[in-house]
Amino acid sequence: PELLRIAFIMIVGIFAPVMDSTVVNVAINTIAKELNTSIDAIQWITTAYILAMGIAAPFAGWMDNRFSVKRVHIASLFIFCIGSVLSSLSWNIQSLIVFRIIQGIGAGIILPTLQTALIHYSGGTKIGSLMAIVGIPALIIPILGPSLGGLIVSNLPWRWIFYVNIPICFIALLLAHKLPKAEPINKKQSLDSIGTLLLSGIFITFILGISNARSLILSSGTLESMSAVIPFVLGLLFLIAFIIHSLQTKSEPVIDVRLFKLPGFSSSSLLIIISGIISTGTMFILPLFFQQVRGESALIAGLMLAPQGLGMLITRGSAGKLTDRIGARFVVLVGLVIVVIGTIPFMFINSQTNIIVPFISLLIRGAGLGGVFVPITASIYEGLKDEQISYGTITQRILQQIGGAFGTAILAIVFQHYLLFGNSQADAARAYNISFIWSICFTVFAIIPALFLPVKKAGN
Repeated sequence: PELLRIAFIMIVGIFAPVMDSTVVNVAINTIAKELNTSIDAIQWITTAYILAMGIAAPFAGWMDNRFSVKRVHIASLFIFCIGSVLSSLSWNIQSLIVFRIIQGIGAGIILPTLQTALIHYSGGTKIGSLMAIVGIPALIIPILGPSLGGLIVSNLPWRWIFYVNIPICFIALLLAHKLPKAEPINKKQSLDSIGTLLLSGIFITFILGISNARSLILSSGTLESMSAVIPFVLGLLFLIAFIIHSLQTKSEPVIDVRLFKLPGFSSSSLLIIISGIISTGTMFILPLFFQQVRGESALIAGLMLAPQGLGMLITRGSAGKLTDRIGARFVVLVGLVIVVIGTIPFMFINSQTNIIVPFISLLIRGAGLGGVFVPITASIYEGLKDEQISYGTITQRILQQIGGAFGTAILAIVFQHYLLFGNSQADAARAYNISFIWSICFTVFAIIPALFLPVKKAGN
């Protein structure tokens, strides 16, 4: 009961940051018109938010260890709330981007601190069940967020998409003070400033490279520009420098790369990237598929994604309990097979297909995804000591962002490539069908690292 109470308090804390991104995306066109700016420029209110989250994540691990998870959670909620207030007062696109960065810093600390706090408070037990519980907002909000954003934009000034965060943050701050006292793990831990800068450099360059590549493909159908190549090259250089630094530093590194020697840690890390591709990437093309191929409105397209969220809700609890009982390997393998089964119909669905087919397919696909996310989230902490928990959390948050961005970019590029052969509704359906084939291929590939996930023997 005490753990459930803590989990509830933490869920309220992450509600606003998780909802914010989905609501803001719906309002992008409206904001662009009112601030008299281009769509290319307005996209930076999303990109800047993601970048700020990625940069803040490494600092979250150090702060959690040195100042206690309770204090860090309260401070990050306050930062996010201030960012929301300032965003609602923005007078031009430049000010909005700056204030979104403040929001992103708060969100980037809140989300990893949530997981680190639960591991500390639980003593490392029942991790699968706890992750299933705290992951519920991530399932519900992508369904409710677009609808809420649509209602706000249709009936109220766009600034209300930030106003709604304020009362949620206020309630979350009141509840956060009721969290049990948490002692810092290492009050004297120094910040690995060099490692943090290098890690931030990796994240920034890869996200910018992916974003630029996607923009180039969608606008011109080609990658013949150094704006996409240079960030990836710099990212690889940052990565090499970070590995060398992590191995040679005499102080506590922001992430100890030696942990990748652990089969559970390394396989979970790779699966986190792939899960970002098969979930975030596919979720990017699904609403477009319903709108462009089946002719649905944006609101109806968003509601048609509900079966996938429902499927994930149905299996999350069981997946968490099974992970605690038998380990992650078999749960993930079964989940991946179910995801493939649920995605196969989208290889053939077109404008004439009965609506029941995508409905049932998404329900099945969601059930499979629910059996994938919880085990890999829990297994990354397998075998880690208390002082290493933050490493797992930071690694997970950064890899999730990179995997999601890469998945969105790669499937958008595939779709655009095959759409070049024609612009009819049938051609669009064919391009989407092939994009779903790519999603299936990534899912099948995920079986390989899943074979190296931990299992629990009887009696353990």
